[in-house]
Amino acid sequence: MAEHTSSSITIEAAPADVMGVIADFDRYPEWTGEVKEAEVLATDPQGRAEQVRLLLDAGAIKDDHTLAYTWLGEREVSWSLVKSQMLRSLDGSYRLDPVDGGARTQVTYQLTVDVKIPMLGMIKRKAEKVIIDRALAGLKKRVETGAPA
Repeated sequence: MAEHTSSSITIEAAPADVMGVIADFDRYPEWTGEVKEAEVLATDPQGRAEQVRLLLDAGAIKDDHTLAYTWLGEREVSWSLVKSQMLRSLDGSYRLDPVDGGARTQVTYQLTVDVKIPMLGMIKRKAEKVIIDRALAGLKKRVETGAPA
């Protein structure tokens, strides 16, 4: 199994509120920073995104890719790469765990990225960590204040 990077943050909101922001792909460009466009291509019977096209601009990495999403109940979502110009694989997940009786949420973000160009494992892990930390900080700010990151 490929190595992955993960990190957690506690958000001052209920898990349902946090998942609501995670599931609102149309608004990702407002708070994620690197995502410049997001388009839901397919939804499941509950209306949740199954495939999403994302236009990413993360400085050195610019990519137009499509991800397939799997919703595991109301507290976990995972994704995997369908197609990309620069990436060989992109697997990740958000897991939401209620804290303080559900008044707060611990969010754990796990990510594994493999690029088509050669890259040292250490550099790749560092890039994953930066992506995760920015995403968690942006998610926390968006949920707690409603403001873009």
